This record gives sequence, C-alpha cells and structure tokens, in this order.
Amino acid sequence: MSEREFVIPVGPQHPALKEPESFLFTVDGEVVVDVEARIGYNHRGIEKAMESRNYIQNLYITERVCGICSNAHQTAYTGSVEEAGGIEIPERAKYIRVFVQELERLHSHLLWVGVAAHEIGFDTMFYLVWRDRELVMDLLEEISGNRVNYAMPTVGGVRRDLNKDNFMRYHKILDTVAERTNYYIKVASTEKTILERAVGVGYLGKEDMIRLSGCGPNARSSGVPCDIRKLSPYLIYDEIPFEHIYVDNGDVLGQVLVRVLETLEAVKICKWVLDNIPEGEIAVKFNPMQRLPEGEAAYLVEAQRGELIHYTISDGKNMPYRHKIRAPTMANIPSLIERLKGGYIADIPITLAGIDPCFSCTDRMVFYDEGKDKTWSWTEGELSKYRKEWYSK
Repeated sequence: MSEREFVIPVGPQHPALKEPESFLFTVDGEVVVDVEARIGYNHRGIEKAMESRNYIQNLYITERVCGICSNAHQTAYTGSVEEAGGIEIPERAKYIRVFVQELERLHSHLLWVGVAAHEIGFDTMFYLVWRDRELVMDLLEEISGNRVNYAMPTVGGVRRDLNKDNFMRYHKILDTVAERTNYYIKVASTEKTILERAVGVGYLGKEDMIRLSGCGPNARSSGVPCDIRKLSPYLIYDEIPFEHIYVDNGDVLGQVLVRVLETLEAVKICKWVLDNIPEGEIAVKFNPMQRLPEGEAAYLVEAQRGELIHYTISDGKNMPYRHKIRAPTMANIPSLIERLKGGYIADIPITLAGIDPCFSCTDRMVFYDEGKDKTWSWTEGELSKYRKEWYSK
C-alpha cells in the first residue's frame, strides 16, 4: 500500500446488507483500488443436515435456503431428486411450477428495484414499487397459503392446484403489474436521480463478465445471454414464447433495465400458462420411505439471481448420500469485486446491491488443518455436541 491508501472495513454487520458478510476496501482517496471479500458468517449446515433426512423432509429445509428464492430452490431440489429417481411428473404440475416460479420472479425483481431506488436515495420509487409487489405477494398467498415459502413443489409434482374460476382475476392483476412496470421503465430511463447514480457505476464489460463466470441479471446486464430457461430449458420453458433479455450497458442501469424488462416477460409467461394449462393430475405418489435407485443428477434452474444448481447423489436409500447446492451469488462474487474496483466509496452500497446478493444461500464452511494440510467437516451430531459443550462453558 502507498502512503495515500488505507483500508475501509465494511461488515460483517452494516446497514447496506441485512446478512453478515465482510468486505475490506483498499481506497486511494475516494476511489476503491482493491476489494477482499470474506464470506462464511452465515453458514447453517444445510447440506449436511439433508444427509440425515428423507427426501420429503428435505423439502422443508431446501425451501429455507433462501426466503426470496424459496420456490426456485424447491424446484431445483425436486427436479434433481426426480431425475435421479426416474420420476416423471404430470404435465399440469409442470405448468403450475412455472406459474409459481414466475410469480416469485416478479416478487423478487420488484423487491430489488425498490431496494435499488432506496440505496440511491430515491425513496418515492421505492414506495411505489413495493406497493405493486404486494399485488404479487397477495396472489402467491391466495394460491399457496403463504406470502413467503410457498411449499408448492413436492417430489412427484405440486401440492396444490390452481382454480380455473380465478384465472380471469389473475389476468387483471398481472395486467396491472405490467402497466406499472412499463411506467418504471420510463422512469429508470429518464429520471435524472437514477441516471446520475446508475450510468457508468459498477461497470464491467462482456468479456470480463464471461471470464469471471457471472450469471443471472448481473451477467445479462453486461451483454451475456445466459438465461437457463433459454439455454437449457426445463419443465415447459421450451414451449413458452418469451424474450431472452440482456443489454450491453454493463453498469447499474443495465441491471435495473434487465430486471424490469424480465418483469414484463414474467407477466407474459404467467398469462400464457393460465391460457394453456392442461387438465389432469397434479402429482404422482411418492412415499417418504421410498428409496431411490443408486445414481446422481444435477438440475439447473434460472432463479431470480441467476443460475441455481442442485446436485443429488443417491446410494439407494430414502435419503440423499450427498446433496450439493450452488447458489448464484457464489458465482457472482468474483465479478462483483471487479465491478467495485475503480468506483467511488459512495457507490459501494448500490454496486453491492446490484447483484442482489443472498449470502445465506452462499456461505459454506470447512475446517482447514494447517499442520496436516487437509480440510474436514463435522457431522450434524458432532456439530450439535460441540455447540452444547461450548454454551455449557
């Protein structure tokens, strides 16, 4: 470090993020010259816990990996289990899974646009967008019974059906969301408050984004067409007519535009599902004690933040031998670090928020023994024993 440089710690606890993560910013005056990210403060041992529970019990755990992406995680989990077990779900169940997933995308993208407006001091837009998000959350609550953690996908299909008598009303709600989103696109493209704080902020070009393996709206804002729904379609996405949204701005404004444009596409997908959903069963029977054949499967889902991977290994029992989750925030941290470099200290909050980070579903932990130069981990029982001994002292 030169005499002009010093380090600013941001986190683990700070107002910009609700989850505890640490970033060390080396700055020269007001300019960020280097960034060191330190994850691991929010590790919950979910993958290890899943190894001692059956496939149905793990639905509850998987959904709680992330509150905003709960349905995306359940969709990826059930998909990987069904592939590993050779289970074919009914066609109507596929439509319902897509409908709920796109409603969750609406809820998530509107939430992010509101938070982004708040981070740059444009609270009027924050209030308006979150007002409209309530329409989507009320619809999700009506369909599933919950505003968060909808518990719709299950191994073999979905738990609840859609009532055709309500479809016309659902169309009207979706039309209202689309109408207001079009207004937000106009505001995001013309309002000086947004343009001054978003244009050129956190810039990263297409080549660097590809090199750093970014995903989701973060990558698509830099011109990388990486939507899994288009590149590797699952469920019925290969049948649905919708646009592959990406822009070449490379900055925070690009991240805003990708999300509001994807909001419009999500509305189109939901309306198409309502118009084309077939009649039939919504699930095939799957017993909690049912054993899967030995094998493995990886299932990719385009979650709201990007490419989500669930990987299941079965050893012939009624619980997974191993289940691995790769959340999109993990993939986006390297490109986030590059976005932060060269920017101003004042732009740190909006640049961090730009990838819509979720550190709860990102954090992993292993022990590293320097003397033996190896890594290891505890079982759930060993971790519980350590916790009891620690707090008893």
